[in-house]
Amino acid sequence: MKFDKESLLLYAVTDRHWLGGHTLQEDVESALDGGITFLQLREKDDMQLGHDDFLKEALQIRALCRRRQVPFVIDDDVALALECDADGVHVGQSDMEAGSVRDKIGPDKILGVSAQTVEEALRAQAQGADYLGVGAVFPTGSKADAQEVDHATLRAICRAVDIPVIAIGGITRDNVTSLAGTGIVGIAVISAIFAQEDVRAAAADLLVQTKKAVG
Repeated sequence: MKFDKESLLLYAVTDRHWLGGHTLQEDVESALDGGITFLQLREKDDMQLGHDDFLKEALQIRALCRRRQVPFVIDDDVALALECDADGVHVGQSDMEAGSVRDKIGPDKILGVSAQTVEEALRAQAQGADYLGVGAVFPTGSKADAQEVDHATLRAICRAVDIPVIAIGGITRDNVTSLAGTGIVGIAVISAIFAQEDVRAAAADLLVQTKKAVG
């Protein structure tokens, strides 16, 4: 699976809270149809699947992504990422230390790391991160403990590291263009795609707006 900064342009993070009458696979396929360029499978603690069901879900979604040549990573669960042969894993500051994750997944898997400060960003880069997710850049309800990162800090992180940086947290089609000039290569979103009535159309529209922010 090819991974480069262009593949981080529109990074979708799943959340089954928004499914309604759809399956997660149906919504992921709609998002892929709309043009997402990267997918992270995330299961919140309060909706955690059992291991077997989570593995089955991961394998199904991995297959969808591979048909479209879209990188697919698992949030936090390194063991599951290896078991389902995901393209990589994304970890936060409170999860396993990035260097330990790199040791476990090897040199060829994608490693994403969340960061909120220049210090955290530089440490993650030194420990083998391939990209950084920085935020929350706007207020968000998707993560209860999310702390906001101002745009000056976002710009400072982008200048400090050599690896790609994506912004996350509270991003919508209406505010994404305000991130122009920060140095990000893309955005990561949950509700801006998966909470919308028409997931495919929301992804397609957000892709257009995101290109304005990073172009």
